[in-house]
Amino acid sequence: MDWEKLFFMENEQPLDRFPEGISNTAIFRTMAFIGDSLSSGEFESRGEDHSKGYHDYFEYSWGQYIARKNGLTAYNFSRGGMTAQEYMKSYADANRFFQPEKAAQAYVIALGVNDIIYAGQEVGSVSDIDLANYKNNRETFAGYYAQIIQRYKKIQPKAKFFLVTIPRVRRKDEKVRAHRELLYALADFFENTYVIDLYKYGPVYDEKFNKRFGLYGHMNPMGYIFTANMIDAYIDYIIRKNPGDFYRVPYIGTDLE
Repeated sequence: MDWEKLFFMENEQPLDRFPEGISNTAIFRTMAFIGDSLSSGEFESRGEDHSKGYHDYFEYSWGQYIARKNGLTAYNFSRGGMTAQEYMKSYADANRFFQPEKAAQAYVIALGVNDIIYAGQEVGSVSDIDLANYKNNRETFAGYYAQIIQRYKKIQPKAKFFLVTIPRVRRKDEKVRAHRELLYALADFFENTYVIDLYKYGPVYDEKFNKRFGLYGHMNPMGYIFTANMIDAYIDYIIRKNPGDFYRVPYIGTDLE
C-alpha cells in the first residue's frame, strides 16, 4: 500500500476529490457553523399569489450533512439573512452562543453576502481589529467578523477556524474579491485559522449550476449536499496538508497539551 500516494496526490488541489465515507473532518467531535441562509438549509417557497417564503431547515444544512457523515455534533449558529454585525450586536448573545457549554472544537464561518453585497457595508481590513478588546473594533465588516473569532477564542482558545469565501457568482465581483482578500488577511492575523476558498476552487454559480442545484434564489436539497461535500473535502484537504496543526485536536476543550 502506497499510503503517501493515497493521502497526498501530486499537485492535488483542494476540491480534486470528495472523500468517500468518513473524512479527516471527523477528528473534530464538535463543530459550529456560523452563517446566513445558505448555512441554515434555507428553502424558498412561492404562494399562490407568488409571494415569497423563506424557511430554515437545519436538518438540510450542509453542516448537518457533514456531521451525519462524520459522526460528529454540529451546531447551527446561523439564520437566514444573518450579517456579522447582527450576529455580534444581538443574535449570538440572545441565543447564548458564547456560553462555554456551547463551545466547539472547530468553527466554520460563512458570512459576507448580506453584509457587503446586499447591505453595502464597508469591507474594512485587519487594521480595524483591537486584539486586546474586541469592543474597540471598527464598525466595518472586518471589525464585526473579527469580533466573532475573538469571542469564540475566549471560550475555546485552541479551536480551529475555517473561513469560507463567497463563490464566483458573476455579479459584484469586485466586492467578492475584496471579501476573499480580507479572509486571507484574517487567516494570517489569527492563529489556527484557515481559508476555504470556494471563489478560486469552487464552481461558478451560473445559470447551469443553479438549474441543477438551485431552488428560486437558494439551494435545493441536492445543492446543500453538494455544498457539504465541498466543505468537507476542503477541510479534509487542509488537515492532510497541515497534519502538524491538527495532532492535538482531541485536547481542544481540555487542559491537556
